[in-house]
This record gives sequence, structure tokens and C-alpha cells, in this order.
Amino acid sequence: MSGSRLHRPYFRNGPDHRDGQDVGFADIVRTFGFRTISIGRWVSKAEQQLAANLFFDALCDLMSILAVPEQVISLNGTLSLAFGTGGRKHSSAHYESTSRTLALAKNAGGGALAHEWFHAFDHYICARLFRNAKPQGFASDCWLRHLPVVEHPLNQRLADCFRLMFLHGQEGSDYLKRAVSIDKKLQIFYYAQPQELAARAFEALVQDQPVKNAFLVQGTKQSQEAEVGLYPMGQHRDDIAKAWLGYFHLLGLALDQRSP
Repeated sequence: MSGSRLHRPYFRNGPDHRDGQDVGFADIVRTFGFRTISIGRWVSKAEQQLAANLFFDALCDLMSILAVPEQVISLNGTLSLAFGTGGRKHSSAHYESTSRTLALAKNAGGGALAHEWFHAFDHYICARLFRNAKPQGFASDCWLRHLPVVEHPLNQRLADCFRLMFLHGQEGSDYLKRAVSIDKKLQIFYYAQPQELAARAFEALVQDQPVKNAFLVQGTKQSQEAEVGLYPMGQHRDDIAKAWLGYFHLLGLALDQRSP
């Protein structure tokens, strides 16, 4: 058990969010406002403690990187977390849209948190960004389907983020084209799905920030996927990061102004 990935050290260089103390999953619910947190029956007390600390630090680091308040991390209290509850076969982490649950596997989910969180955000923001969006819709997919955008300055910034990821002028971006090419070689449709393109681009921008947390994200620079071009590259990667960080910064300012 001690050899599992959960017990391996995850590099991070951010500040001490816990003042040197342990936290529990109940503290995570209180701090961020998650709807629920489910823990698998085969997760020991020691593993729960270790995981809670890792989750707390990673979510605080994500909040810092995006410059947003706690409510954004829990998507206004609509998002649930699950840890070590089973999940999907061959999947170390996934987002379940029907229950709005972000789930990480006990021994293999580390490093996937940013990716899955963006799936949750992509789902949550869809109905707020587009008119006529279906309950199970994702904003990244609806943008490519040209659904009408709800008029709002933040929504325009968000739509611009998707445009920058997917298009170069009137053509598909090199990032999109590489994913399409790889899917064709593998005879699948996965890496070029808009939800996956968007989540991988988000992973990359998170890992590129000065605050590093390997439980939050890893593998966008040195991995087989990175080597074949499944993440944004070069100036395009920098431009995507600037656009998304600008959007979240403005979102954070808007929410702070609403606070009493």
C-alpha cells in the first residue's frame, strides 16, 4: 500500500495554506463550498488524511493561480468531489456531468485535478454562456456549434478564449489540427473533442505558472502526450494562457465587487 502513487511525494512550491496543520475533507467542503464529498470504502483513515491535504493545497493553489474566490472553485456550490470511489474502468479521473461530480482514483488520480476541474467548469458555464444550451452541454462544444452567446462582457471574453484555442483566422488552429491527425492515426475521436482540447489547454496554462503543484497538474511538458503535440505549443500556448488568465482575473474582480 505504501508504494501507491498517493504516497509518493507531489512537488509543489506554493505557500503553506494549512499553517502546517492537517485538514479533513470536511474542511474542504467548508472552505470552498462543495456540494458533497464522497470517499471510497477502501480508502483508509491515513489515506484520507493524506488525500485531504493534497486536495486542499491543490485547490488553494488553483484559486491563487486563477485569482478567483473560493466559490469559483466549487462552481457556486454545484460541484461534488469523489475520491477512491471506483469510477470508470481504465480512468484515473473523470468528471460525471449528470451528477456534477469530479472523481479521482485513489492511486492514480494525482496530476489530473486541473484537467477534470476544467471539464466541470466547461459544463457549468455552458448554460450561462449560450442561449438554448442543453443541460448536459459543454461550452467548448457549444462554441464550435455556433450557439448564440448571452450578451455580457465576461461572456465575450470567454468566447474569445475558445476562438483562440480552436481557430487561427478562419482555419483550425495547429493545436486542433494535431489532435485531429492523432485521432485519425489511432482511429478514434477523443483528443480532438472540444472538451478534451479545452481541458488540455487549461492544464498547460496551469502548469506554466510560477506556482507548481504536481497533484494539481503534471505532464503537459514532459510526457508522451506532450511530445506528440497534444498540448498547445510555443506562442499559441502563451496566448491561450494570457487569454484564460485574463478572463478568470476579471471574473474574480466581478465577484469581489458583488461581495458585501
